[in-house]
Amino acid sequence: MTPQSDPGAPSRPADHIDSTEADPGETPVNQPKLGFVGWLRFAWRQLTSMRTALLLLLLLAIAAVPGSLVPQRSSDPNGVTQYFDDNPRLAPILDGVQMFDVYTSAWFSAIYLLLFVSLIGCIIPRTKHHFEALRARPPRTPVRLSRLAGYTERPLPVSTGSTSEAAAAAIDSAAKQLRQAGYRVEQYEVRGEPSVSAERGYLRETGNLVFHTALVGVLVAVGFGGGFGFSGQRVIVEGQTFVNTLAAYDSFNPGRFFTDTRLTPYKLSLESLDAVYETRNQDAIGQPIDFTAHVTVQDQDGEPEDRTVKVNEPLYTHGTDVYLLGNGYAPTITVKNAEGEVVFTDAVPFLPQDANLTSIGVVKVPDGMPEQLGMVGFFYPTQTELTSGAYTSSYPDLILPVLTLNVYQGDLGIDEGTPTSVYELDTSTLEQLSGGKTGVESIELKPGQTAELPNGLGTVTFDDVTPGAAPAVDVDADPDAAAADERNYAQSVPRFASFDIHHDPTQMWVLTFAVLILGGLLVSLFVPRRRMWVKAVTKADGRVVLEYAALARGEDPGLEDAVTGFADKHAGPREAAG
Repeated sequence: MTPQSDPGAPSRPADHIDSTEADPGETPVNQPKLGFVGWLRFAWRQLTSMRTALLLLLLLAIAAVPGSLVPQRSSDPNGVTQYFDDNPRLAPILDGVQMFDVYTSAWFSAIYLLLFVSLIGCIIPRTKHHFEALRARPPRTPVRLSRLAGYTERPLPVSTGSTSEAAAAAIDSAAKQLRQAGYRVEQYEVRGEPSVSAERGYLRETGNLVFHTALVGVLVAVGFGGGFGFSGQRVIVEGQTFVNTLAAYDSFNPGRFFTDTRLTPYKLSLESLDAVYETRNQDAIGQPIDFTAHVTVQDQDGEPEDRTVKVNEPLYTHGTDVYLLGNGYAPTITVKNAEGEVVFTDAVPFLPQDANLTSIGVVKVPDGMPEQLGMVGFFYPTQTELTSGAYTSSYPDLILPVLTLNVYQGDLGIDEGTPTSVYELDTSTLEQLSGGKTGVESIELKPGQTAELPNGLGTVTFDDVTPGAAPAVDVDADPDAAAADERNYAQSVPRFASFDIHHDPTQMWVLTFAVLILGGLLVSLFVPRRRMWVKAVTKADGRVVLEYAALARGEDPGLEDAVTGFADKHAGPREAAG
C-alpha cells in the first residue's frame, strides 16, 4: 500500500529507504513538461530576480578588474605595444580574450546588457506593486494583537458617557495621533470592537526603487557618454599652443558615435609650468610637491583667459576637462648641415625615466643632410657621474643640465608613410656614428653650447632659451671659452606638460544619478516599514482596555519601544504592578 492509497501512511519520496514499493496498479504522478515557452518564462524569471541582478553587478565589478591590471588600447596604446614587446608569449593569449579592450569586449558587454535587462525586469513589476500598495487601504486589524511584537495594553480612560463612547473617542484620538506621526490610518470594526490600523514606511520601498532606477540611469548615462564622448592626449611645450582639432592631438580615442563636428574650436597655450620640489626634508630631497601649468584659453570670438591646471585640479573649458598627466623637459636642439643651413630646430620632449627626471628623447632629421640623421639623447637636469662612469641626474630641477647625443645615419623609415613613434628610433636600418662601440665619444652639451657632428656633417646646438641668454659657444672650436662660460641654467630648458583632454556629455547626468543612488540607499536603509494597531477590547470580567501592537517588515530594533512610547502618549504610562 502506498501513501496515495493510504492517507495515513507517511509521505516519502519513492527512492527513500523507508518508502514502500509502488503498487503496479496505481498510476504514477508525472510532472508536466515546461515546453519551449515554459523554459523561456523560467529563464526570464531567473534573470529578472533581484538575486541575479546582484550577482551580475558583482560580476561586472570583477570583470572591470583586468582593465586596471593590463594596459588598454583605448587609453594607453603605447603601453599595449610595450606589453607585447615585454611579454611576447602571454600578450597574444590575453589579446585573444580581449584583455586589452576590456570595456568594449563581448563578454563585458554581455554582462553589462544582462545587468541592464535584469534591473529593468526587477524595477517594473516592483514599481507597479508599490503604486498599488500606496493606493490600498491599511490592512484590517488582526483579531489577536497579543501575538504581535511590542504588545501592550492600557485601561480605557472613561470620564463621562458610556464605555462604548469612550472607546470610540479613544480610537479616534489614536487615529489622529498616528496620522500626525506620518502613518496612513484606517478605522475598522472588529467583532463590534472599534480599532485603528496604521502603517508607514513606504518611503523605504520608494528609496529602494529610486536606488535601482538610478543605477539603471548610471548604466545608460555611462554607455551614452562612452559612445558620444572622446579623450585625447597632447604634449605641449612652454610657449606652444594647442588648437582643439582632430589633427592636433598626439593620440585620440573617440566614442563609437563620435564625429569631429562635436569638437568645440578653442586654443590652449602653455605659458609656463611651475614645479616645486622638497628641499628641507633630507630623506625626501627632490620629491615633487606641486605642479602648476599656467595656460591661456581662447575661443574664436573671445579674449584670452588665464587659467591654471594642477594634477588634482583639472580645467573645465568649452565642454572638455583638461587634466595634467605628466611633465618633463624639452631641450631645444638646432641642427645645421655642413653648409651652415638650419635643417632642424625644435623643442624636443624627453621622456622622464626616474624621479630625478633623467630623460631620453629622439631627434629625427629627415631632410637637408646627405642621408637622414637620427639622434638618441639623454638629458640630465642635474648631471652627476656614478662610480661606474655613467651619468645620472641627482635632482629634478635645472642645476647642472647636460645633454648627451648618440648620432645615427641612414634610413629613418618614415618615407613609406608607416606611422612611427616620435619617442623611438629604429636603429636596425641606421649606421651609428658616435657613442657605443663606434670608438667616437657621444656628443656632450650644456645649454648654450655647440658641437661638431661626426664625419663633418654639420653642427648641433643645445639652445639656451633663457631670455637675453649669451650666444652659443662652440665646444670644439673654443673649448676654453666653453669651460669658462658661466650661465644661470634655471630657465635654460623649457618644460613640457602632458594633457589629457576628455569630453563626456553625460557628466551631470551621472552625478545626478549617483546622488539619487546614495539618497535612495540611505532612505531604504534607515526608514523603517511599520504597521501599528490600536483596538478597544472588552475583557471577560467586563473591563474595556486599549490594546497596542505593531509589526515590522524586516529588522526593526526600535519597534517595541515605538509601541510603548505611543501607548504612553495616547493613554498614559502603564501602572506599576503591586
